[in-house]
Amino acid sequence: MCLIAFSWQPEQCRLHLLANRDEFYARPTAPADWWPDAPDIWAGRDLQAGGTWLGMSRAGRFAALTNVREGTPGAGLRSRGELVADFLTGEQAPAAYLGQVLANGEDYAGFNLLVGDLTRGELHYGGNRTGVEACRLTAGLYGLSNAMLDTPWPKVERLKQGLATLGPVHEGTAFGLLDDDTRAALEQLPNTGVGPEWESLLSSIFIQSPDYGTRAQTVLCVEQGRVAITEQGRGPKGVLLERRQASWMLQR
Repeated sequence: MCLIAFSWQPEQCRLHLLANRDEFYARPTAPADWWPDAPDIWAGRDLQAGGTWLGMSRAGRFAALTNVREGTPGAGLRSRGELVADFLTGEQAPAAYLGQVLANGEDYAGFNLLVGDLTRGELHYGGNRTGVEACRLTAGLYGLSNAMLDTPWPKVERLKQGLATLGPVHEGTAFGLLDDDTRAALEQLPNTGVGPEWESLLSSIFIQSPDYGTRAQTVLCVEQGRVAITEQGRGPKGVLLERRQASWMLQR
């Protein structure tokens, strides 16, 4: 997962979220669905390492992950996708789980992690790179890409602004925001060590290239105990491959 914008209102247990997962097209992936081996979990699946990037349980456990862009880092000892999968299938409270993960953060390449129990109005953020402080998130509008939470990269700010003006989540408009392939101006590009050409390619909300791009798009709305989630799978040249939907009432 490489870009997430979300509006969080813990007192109402309300979460509106837009997200794009960017990955190499060659990496095998299963689209979002109820997991056969964990039937209370709705999420996509990385078929190479077995984890996932975003998902939710019938009981309101939620988790999502982004990588940290830092040039050409070495692979971690363990797959970052297991961090989302293990939380969704586990029972630990979000803060305890995040603390445990960060205590072993050196086992993973750079990551940002969101974990929450939405029925309890809890959503926490943390990561394993310098400057990130684990915290419980208060009400607000947030954006997360491949740097720390709310780092003002142009695409982060653009998606946050789009979500703020969306009002009640309307899928057509929401996916329109996630389809925005506008690149940032050269002077606005961050310097994350991947070179100007890749910085430019990765600066749009929706990414397309011959080998790498936006693979999954997610629109999630949790309100008054009801979950509505839709995932669109994308292929090379932005081709729409599938569309998966689920809705349920949270089990308290």
